[in-house]
Amino acid sequence: MAKLRALSRVFGRPDGPEHRPVVAGHRGHFRFNTISALVVVAALGVGIGLQVSLGEMPAKEDIALVAAGTLAVAGILFVLPYWATVVVSAALAWATLPILFEADLSVVAAVITIGLLIAPGIEVISQWDKIVVLRLGRFHRVRGPGPLLLLPLFDSIAGYVDTRIRVTDFSAEKSLTRDTVPVHVDALAFWMVWDANRAVLEVQSFEQAIALSAQTALRASIGANDLSTLLGERERLGREIQQIVDAKTNPWGITILSVEFKEILIPKELEDALSQEAQASREHAARVILGRTEADIASSYAKAADTYRDDPTALQLRAMSMIYEGIREKGGLVLVPSDALRSMNLGTVLAAKAQHDRT
Repeated sequence: MAKLRALSRVFGRPDGPEHRPVVAGHRGHFRFNTISALVVVAALGVGIGLQVSLGEMPAKEDIALVAAGTLAVAGILFVLPYWATVVVSAALAWATLPILFEADLSVVAAVITIGLLIAPGIEVISQWDKIVVLRLGRFHRVRGPGPLLLLPLFDSIAGYVDTRIRVTDFSAEKSLTRDTVPVHVDALAFWMVWDANRAVLEVQSFEQAIALSAQTALRASIGANDLSTLLGERERLGREIQQIVDAKTNPWGITILSVEFKEILIPKELEDALSQEAQASREHAARVILGRTEADIASSYAKAADTYRDDPTALQLRAMSMIYEGIREKGGLVLVPSDALRSMNLGTVLAAKAQHDRT
């Protein structure tokens, strides 16, 4: 992975948080990046130019070998970003130049050595990053966005911290609720670093520590609540877990913004039983509503019967209205007793209806 990250920096891929951990597991004293490589190449060109200006023109083969060796050292620094690597490389260059080449290349070697000392300490910090710098092994400062120049051999980078809001996915598998139901819960924790110094110096890998702390708090919350509480009060439980984890991470310079439940899985058998229980509950509620509706209808019919019993004319009008509506809507044949025709004067009504239809 270190070689892949080094190659990505050589070919200009962004070396932001999308391509490296939030901090952190930084290896080495510095980060040899594309700018560092360009500085080494520039030092090589300046050294050759000074050598030529002094009247000592090296052979083309010698220039090619020196350039190849310099680029090889730059490649080594991509993989092994330590000041010791720089010192050993410079010492080897001074030791081998008089042996491999007849020409005096001390000017070239001196300029390249200076370039190798300066190049690793040049860093451009992104807007969202902070870098913790150590000097002689002790905390020196925290640098924010912009250019950074390390003091060669004395300064080293302890870690890179992304100060944007981050999210960590954690889960609790086969955890038992208070009513002994095994569940699988997936959750998300949103957090951010507000003190890069503490985050780097107080805990070795705070991203892993956050995930493990949140997972422990989640298991404790599952064990302290019933399944119904777990399913119905996700927001409250999320706030409780957030407060527990935040109390633990605040001394590290980290704030837990929120914890959200993503998914709660229960055994298939229990899921089927809960589905049947919910279906039975819905059917029971539907039957209760139907019974109440029928009772209301019966009560309305009873009130109507009382009204019609005391007022026979209203009953006749209602009967005439029902017959008329049936004829108008269905267009069918309606048979009624002859005494009903006389009492309701239905013949006159039907004749008037027929006359109205013809016109």
